[in-house]
Amino acid sequence: MALSPKGRRGYAAGALALIAALTLSACGSGDSGSSSGTTSASASSAGDAGVKLVQPGKLTVCTNIPYEPFQFKDDSGKIVGFDVDIVDLAAKKLGVTQNIVDIDFAVIKSGAAMAAGKCDVAAAGMTITPERQKNIDFSDPYFDATQALLAKKGTGAKSLEDVKAKNLKLGAQASTTGLDYVKKNGFNPTEYADSAKELLALQAGQADVIVQDLPVVLTWLKKPEIAEKFELVASLDTGEQYGIGLKKGADPVLLKTINEEIAKAKQDGTYEKIYVKWFGKKPGELG
Repeated sequence: MALSPKGRRGYAAGALALIAALTLSACGSGDSGSSSGTTSASASSAGDAGVKLVQPGKLTVCTNIPYEPFQFKDDSGKIVGFDVDIVDLAAKKLGVTQNIVDIDFAVIKSGAAMAAGKCDVAAAGMTITPERQKNIDFSDPYFDATQALLAKKGTGAKSLEDVKAKNLKLGAQASTTGLDYVKKNGFNPTEYADSAKELLALQAGQADVIVQDLPVVLTWLKKPEIAEKFELVASLDTGEQYGIGLKKGADPVLLKTINEEIAKAKQDGTYEKIYVKWFGKKPGELG
């Protein structure tokens, strides 16, 4: 999600504490996420590829749902989305299946989830930032992202400046680049744990305006009950790019496979098909 450029502290001092916290949360009530399958910290090989995986025959992927259209549960309860389809390309190349773990985003962006063997990779609409790169290795960029402001109709706001001038209540998703962006512009927004809670706050009147990734906002506005009362008031060109996250010092074969499959998909038209499937437009046309 436009993940925060910034939720990364120095790896050395914080890594052990983060891993310990993750281990405890995975064992008790502190874990806010759920998994589509159990994982194991012991490594195994994925067939002839020789890739080290935390669970035999599976590429275990950490994400944070809901974050439609990147990853969310469909009507049957299956986790689907743009990120899911992108990661599936690498999973199929490795001859394994994708196993998705729903976990708190802060644990993902800190690198703790992968350092503790919770997952092999992270695909959570996560922006590549220098701060995150201290704790996570990233694939080549696979999505160009930007932020947007969604507001209840009638506010008259058309920009962040208007939000400030009109003294409107601003909300943002915690641990995201959207949050970081508005903070850098002098705002102190109310933070919400995930995108669903952020939208709910807007609907309940707890916030007048929220900042969120543009594709997420556009997906929300496809729903009549949202479009009837709320509107996109501004796009914020933040120049972000998403990447697939991997453990620091990632398995070179796994990283190479992911990068090759992203490049191949862009060359043979597969990427465009996936893009149109989830966004209804071709790359470069969104927004």
